[in-house]
Amino acid sequence: MTTLFTQTIIAVVWDFDKTLIPGYMQRPLFEEYGVDERAFWTEVNQLAEVYRKRGSEQVSGEMNYLNHVLTYVRRGVFEGLSNEKLGELGARLQFYPGLPDFFGELKAAVEREPRFAHHDITLEHYVVSTGFTRTIRGSAIAPFLDGVWGCEFVEDPDGDSSVISQIGYVLDNTTKTRAVFEINKGVNKHPNQIEVNAAVPEAERRIPFQNMIYVADGPSDVPVFSVVKRNGGRTYGVYNPGQRKEFSQVNELQRQGRVQAFGPADYREGSQTYMWLTDAVREIAERIVTDRERALGDKVGKAPRHLSD
Repeated sequence: MTTLFTQTIIAVVWDFDKTLIPGYMQRPLFEEYGVDERAFWTEVNQLAEVYRKRGSEQVSGEMNYLNHVLTYVRRGVFEGLSNEKLGELGARLQFYPGLPDFFGELKAAVEREPRFAHHDITLEHYVVSTGFTRTIRGSAIAPFLDGVWGCEFVEDPDGDSSVISQIGYVLDNTTKTRAVFEINKGVNKHPNQIEVNAAVPEAERRIPFQNMIYVADGPSDVPVFSVVKRNGGRTYGVYNPGQRKEFSQVNELQRQGRVQAFGPADYREGSQTYMWLTDAVREIAERIVTDRERALGDKVGKAPRHLSD
């Protein structure tokens, strides 16, 4: 019987803010327009209470911040802000040590191993973030990515203006799990043939969860950590070196069993995080080889031999 996928792909799925970069990706936006970053987020945090007083009982935090960006556009604070500008701002992002080179090194480590190549084992990188998709795609990490899930704006649908005016897609901490299921089933590669809610047997999915590693920094990633870990994947937490609060936060995640291990967000060769992730990728690849060779042996069976006296 023909199977949909060979299941020889390893996926490393990354959060973005405070996982790949020290802060938040919106910082270049605030710097570009001279906006006080703390003041903006303080206003965002107050919006939920404002909306509740006006009768809105369920308010999404991600919708609040995205709508507040659009409010600043309408007020002329973010004058002329377009998707193109959001992409350009991505080029200003500063990544943690070792990035983006580490992404290429992980892929190359799999590709240059003859045993892995023999079984067509490859590695893909994905970013799943509540930040701006356009900014991620404009950053130095973009050439190494096989897919991005994030929040998107659309420009004025009724005119010729390139200024953003509506929210096109929202990803929050819970719907991040939808993204990993899309990666798992191959929805992102075959959107016209496979839907995220389609019933696809585990053995038929493009990237089984046991071939996944999820890397992130905080409690907001608990839903994805849980899905990946519960289904046999690997989970790893990172923190900004020298930041006591961030260390304590990810240490607590390990204590609760949310992550299997954690380390500083330093991706240079020889660092703890570099070694843990490279070992995890190799272990997954070795397991794929073992499974495939065992399956081949089971299907082919032993060749007949002459009986000896």
